[in-house]
Amino acid sequence: MTDLFNLDNNCFQVPGVERVFQDPPSTHKPRILLLYGSLRARSFSRLAVEEAARLLEAMGAETRIFDPRGLPLPDAEPAEHPKVQELRELAQWSEGMVWCSPERHGAMTGIMKAQIDWIPLALGGVRPTQGKTLAVMQVSGGSQSFNTVNHLRVLGRWMRMVTIPNQSSVPKAFLEFDDNDRMKPSPYYDRIVDVMEELVKFTLLVRDRSDYLTDRYSERKESAEEVSRRVNQRAM
Repeated sequence: MTDLFNLDNNCFQVPGVERVFQDPPSTHKPRILLLYGSLRARSFSRLAVEEAARLLEAMGAETRIFDPRGLPLPDAEPAEHPKVQELRELAQWSEGMVWCSPERHGAMTGIMKAQIDWIPLALGGVRPTQGKTLAVMQVSGGSQSFNTVNHLRVLGRWMRMVTIPNQSSVPKAFLEFDDNDRMKPSPYYDRIVDVMEELVKFTLLVRDRSDYLTDRYSERKESAEEVSRRVNQRAM
């Protein structure tokens, strides 16, 4: 360690298997929050999310779908707004999330972005998204695209989430659902099964270890410095 001159040895930790697996696994159902990005009466992003929720529940998860109708634009209302509080409480409740947005003008919709923007990076000293798993999906009216899922991945990283490798993109979504608003059998449906299966696996793997996995040297060092300044500050 003598050649690591910039390292604070008091805050430096060597990752180890025993630390990763020291806590016993939880036995409750994985808690998954699903968000969709359209207010249309027949919203294909909502229908895709509903299919995903059915699959998640068949895989043993507990699900909640947030209805974005009535959610104000970010900063247009105070955070005490009932829909904002509902969304934030669900974000704290969840151990993983599914985000599904239509592609509009090559990106996610404003409805989708508004929901994510209302979830703060810190809430009462707790980061409601950090270390939680995320699966990203999109639906399109035309040919298959991956613009929206790519943008959602950027946001997931910014929100410090563990975004799983697999993803779903459903082109010409209006052709993929029947008159009962159920998704037809297809490779696109099979991909959603794959994504939800992977999400549950990653959630089971991560949820009991998220605090340790997201514990950072820089933040430990900053906290130590803050404590030192507070203890050693001169009397006012």
